[in-house]
Amino acid sequence: QGQLVVSGGGLVQAGGSLRVSCAASGSIVMLDVMGWYRQAPGNQRELVATITRGGTTDYARAVQGRLTISADNAKNTVYLQMNSLKPEDTAVYYCYARTWYNVVYWGKGTQVSVSS
Repeated sequence: QGQLVVSGGGLVQAGGSLRVSCAASGSIVMLDVMGWYRQAPGNQRELVATITRGGTTDYARAVQGRLTISADNAKNTVYLQMNSLKPEDTAVYYCYARTWYNVVYWGKGTQVSVSS
C-alpha cells in the first residue's frame, strides 16, 4: 500500500526558515497533484500549497511570498520551503497527494512551531 513519508519541521523563531519534504512510495503511481495542508489547534485543516505534475502551483493567500512549494517528479517528492515564518504558521503540516484516478493519500503530520 502506498504511503507518503514526511520529514522536516520543528521549532523556529519568528522570521526563521524551515523546510519539510514528502516522498511518495514507489507503489503510488500516476501522481497528479501533491501538496501541503495544515491544521492549527482548534482550526480546520486548510490548504497551504499544491503543485501539479506539470509544475502549476497554488498557494493560500496567507503564505504567498513566504512559503514555496517545489517538486522533484523523478523522486515523487514535494518540498515546502518556509521563510519569514510567523507564529500564526504554527500547525501540524500534512502532505497530500492525489493520483489521476482520484485516489488520495495523506502523510503523517509534522509539527511546525514558530515562537514569537
